[in-house]
Amino acid sequence: MPQVSTPDAPAALGPYSQAIRINGFVFASGQLGLDPVSGVLAEGVEAQTTQALTNLRAVLEAGESSLDLVVKTTCFLADLADFEAFNAEYAKFFATQPARECVQAAALPKGALVEVSAIAVTR
Repeated sequence: MPQVSTPDAPAALGPYSQAIRINGFVFASGQLGLDPVSGVLAEGVEAQTTQALTNLRAVLEAGESSLDLVVKTTCFLADLADFEAFNAEYAKFFATQPARECVQAAALPKGALVEVSAIAVTR
């Protein structure tokens, strides 16, 4: 399977790829609010959401797609009390609103507050 990789998003934290591009789709792994250069987690849910979606955009673009071509996202929050703050930042990235689910996770890697994965069609 053709793996997608870009230095503009954090490297995978385990034995998985940033994304897979196959049959006209990009399946992007979950992105955290990590700075791709320093590896430091952004402070707060708003900043982590912005960084996670910036990372997701970079992965999708490396896979010949874009946020405008996302058909579905899966969103994990460490605390659903952050739902409104998360949504306010999330809405800034999507001109069209893809299908999605958003759930609270018991814990996220690196102590993150937010993780977002996506499925998108290719250009």
